[in-house]
Amino acid sequence: MDPGSVSRSGDAVPRLTGAVMPLAVLAATVAVFGLLLGRSYFSPFALSLIFQQVTIIAMVAAAQSLVIITGGIDLSLGAIMVVAMVVMGQAVFTWGLPPLLGLLAGLACGGACGWINGLLVTRVRLPPFIVTLGTWQIFATIGYLLSHHEIIRSQDVDEVAPLFHVMGQSVKVGGAVLTLGGAVMLGVIAVLWYVLNHTAWGRHAYAVGDDDEAAALTGLPVSRIREAAYALAGLIAALAGWIMIGRIGSITATVGELVNIEAITAAVIGGVSLGGGRGSILGALVGALIVGAFSLGLRLMGSNQQWITVAIGACTILAVMLDHRLRRLTT
Repeated sequence: MDPGSVSRSGDAVPRLTGAVMPLAVLAATVAVFGLLLGRSYFSPFALSLIFQQVTIIAMVAAAQSLVIITGGIDLSLGAIMVVAMVVMGQAVFTWGLPPLLGLLAGLACGGACGWINGLLVTRVRLPPFIVTLGTWQIFATIGYLLSHHEIIRSQDVDEVAPLFHVMGQSVKVGGAVLTLGGAVMLGVIAVLWYVLNHTAWGRHAYAVGDDDEAAALTGLPVSRIREAAYALAGLIAALAGWIMIGRIGSITATVGELVNIEAITAAVIGGVSLGGGRGSILGALVGALIVGAFSLGLRLMGSNQQWITVAIGACTILAVMLDHRLRRLTT
């Protein structure tokens, strides 16, 4: 039996939804706000601002989607991003390592945190939701303790470790402003898309998420696939931390509290099924863009942040309802 067929049978509708519906929603969102707001919304600067604002969310959403596709979930990715940032900063400013080694230490920390989550889920056989809810609190606390509740200022980072600010470098194209961090995010998503759609590991990841028992019967190493997904997600979250430093300038443990929630929202709106085995990394990117376009449009219309959060929450509930109905229709 072909392992890839485990996740491919009977999923034509979800695949169509994951690929086409989020794009249609994004186009409709941009069109509606464009008609209501005119040039202030359709300007190259405003549209590029949407892209800048969702860069980090899209990175974490891609990492989250990778875990969800294999049948798990990781509530700690936002905390992993923060603790990786703190490790980068402390490695240079407290432990005296060169900036490159500090960066590598932060990335390694992110991968290790994700791998720990994977081990707890696969080897100890604990529910992913409970495990990552607990590690979320643990990793966040570690970040606070390592930072000594202090902020490493932007000017200090510029002076000692300018490498940490590289991702914030920007270039103007017409009226649009594009950053290196945004380009890296697109590159990561492109690589993940290729791996999931054109490699054996990607087909196996979908198979494991769709039905792990059937995947195991075909001889797939279910535990190793899930562990790899969690570890890679942690590494991507750490990379998002590097982009975050470039975006805000300073290094602090007080950022990113809602990043993972927004990333899950983007993944679900983008058609990634919380049941596992279905969805697209590109859908997660489109979902993040929908959230960004919606937020910017409401902000330009004068809405406060609380109502924007309520609106995005309502969109998330609708997306989950749609996902639930589609799974019932195709199972």
